[in-house]
Amino acid sequence: MKIFDLMNLEAEGYENRGVNVFFQNDTFKTRVIVLEAGGKIPPCQMDTFVMFYVVKGEVVLRKNEESSILKENQVFITEPALLSMETTSGARLMGVQIKSKE
Repeated sequence: MKIFDLMNLEAEGYENRGVNVFFQNDTFKTRVIVLEAGGKIPPCQMDTFVMFYVVKGEVVLRKNEESSILKENQVFITEPALLSMETTSGARLMGVQIKSKE
């Protein structure tokens, strides 16, 4: 059994996001996302279902043409879409990419 502490997992910025993956199998990939104050994730076309859970802080999340504030202890789940996010005060999230059945 493996327990992951989302507050203590080491994470790098968006440019090195590949090292933030802490679990992956054939069905899904899970990573910790840390955005410093003023940090952004640029628009990215996601081809999988995605879930974001805010562990700490808040982000402005954009899905296609919609935007909303995602706060601490809230979760967002979406089908494939164009996604981006930014934060003014900083945030720590868990992101999960879920492959759809083919």
